[in-house]
Amino acid sequence: MSSVDRGAGATVAGVGQAGRRRAWPGRGRGGEREHYTAKEIGLALLLLAPSIVVFCAFFYRPFLNLLYWGTLESRRGGAFFEDVGMRQYREQLTSDDFREGVWHSLQFVLYTVPAGLVLGVLLAVAAHRRLAGIKVFQTIFSSTLASSTAVTSVIFLFLLNPVVGVFQVNWFNERDMAMFAVALPSIWQNLGLSFIIVLAGLQAIPDEVVEAATLDGYGPLRRLLRITLPLISPVLLFLLVVLVIFGFQAFAQIDILTKGAPAGATETLVFKINRLTRPDNIGIGAVYSVGLFVITFVVTALQFLILERRVHYVN
Repeated sequence: MSSVDRGAGATVAGVGQAGRRRAWPGRGRGGEREHYTAKEIGLALLLLAPSIVVFCAFFYRPFLNLLYWGTLESRRGGAFFEDVGMRQYREQLTSDDFREGVWHSLQFVLYTVPAGLVLGVLLAVAAHRRLAGIKVFQTIFSSTLASSTAVTSVIFLFLLNPVVGVFQVNWFNERDMAMFAVALPSIWQNLGLSFIIVLAGLQAIPDEVVEAATLDGYGPLRRLLRITLPLISPVLLFLLVVLVIFGFQAFAQIDILTKGAPAGATETLVFKINRLTRPDNIGIGAVYSVGLFVITFVVTALQFLILERRVHYVN
């Protein structure tokens, strides 16, 4: 084994040991579990009380109401509702319309998340340099974060206009290209968030580690893959989870750009839920909302379960 490989192995091993040391946040220096006094527990509960109240009032109780509305089926155009138990859940969560919405949401996630991660890392690495005027470029790269979804969507609506656009294409009306065209504004808008988060992770890497890797003969690409990315893996995991959640919640850009067209090719699950808010179909909308929550929760949990083992936490 060469000295370069041994140096890389020592670096990754040290990072992994640091991560394992932090896996037991409730233990003291001697390895024994710390015991908190009643006063400390009471103070913690007191500090958590405002957040608990807000969550119960604006999340937990509305979510329980949503679960209940999913058991009610509309009669006579919403004049009254009949309790049908779990039958509506079984019918709607296995329907073609729901599966179509899930697939379109997944398509949107597949377009936006990998592009947002890769471009964010590349821009952050390029801007993480001690050069004159680099702050100007950092400001430019992060400026998309200040743009709202509506503004970004309108900009791309004119950029991709088939008559007066800079790129005279008709992607918004082409079934095979519509979802990609809708995803472009989100990719551009998410660049600012990805850039800022990754740049913060890069700035937390000690200069000594990078200098040691350079002295060991690591080139820029190998240093990025073997040193930089493992050290910022917690940042990348956080960014991945956030981008996936944003992707599953996509609505405004679709409503502005295509209204779900052409022929429903861009109707994500959230877009379908927005159409199911009338009294005659509010129960179906509640079922779709619960389904979206479960899908988002499962996908997020799987990301943590699968990728957490590859994340290295450094003290």
